[in-house]
Amino acid sequence: MKKGEFDAIIFDLGGVILEVDYARPVAAFIQLGYTDFDTLYGKAQQASLFDQLEKGLISGEAFVDSVKEVLPNASTQQIIYAWNSIIVDFPPNRLDFLKTVSAQLPAFLLSNTNEIHERSFNSLLQEKHNAENMHGFFTKAFLSHEIHLRKPDVEAFKYVLEDQGLIPERTLFLDDLPQHVAAARSVGIQAIQLKSIHDLEDVLAPLLA
Repeated sequence: MKKGEFDAIIFDLGGVILEVDYARPVAAFIQLGYTDFDTLYGKAQQASLFDQLEKGLISGEAFVDSVKEVLPNASTQQIIYAWNSIIVDFPPNRLDFLKTVSAQLPAFLLSNTNEIHERSFNSLLQEKHNAENMHGFFTKAFLSHEIHLRKPDVEAFKYVLEDQGLIPERTLFLDDLPQHVAAARSVGIQAIQLKSIHDLEDVLAPLLA
């Protein structure tokens, strides 16, 4: 990669900008008695309930009610705490680096997320990082529960391209999951899979030289 090669960058959130840990909600829900939670939700795939939440097809309240059908003795607060335990924090200087990138290139966020997690990482931003929400770091943020599309559906990528008038071949996409990178490439976007959340600065350095 070299400076001037791209007109825009599309970022994933979890595993690229925000550190997440899929093992934590699995452990938390198993502790609450949801013994097969690990077969329903993970980094590679997830059950329909979680897809519906991420696409905004059901509300956070409906999601909690569905979980209570399996965990009738769990409180709403316990369920939300377990669900939000996936969120760790932003790596040091990550948000400042995002500001540097967005000052040089149009930067966009395309994240599979839901209203419960969005409230949680916005609270983290407000309490620890002096920022209101993720929208301030991007030209525009596309959240799956708001656009009703999620990766790796190619329509999610087409939505961003068409909404912003981006040329796929002149657009870079960064994600930590191979299925998302493959989907982006299938519509002509140049995509890179990050092996570690700490690789972001090194990967983008040639574009910012």
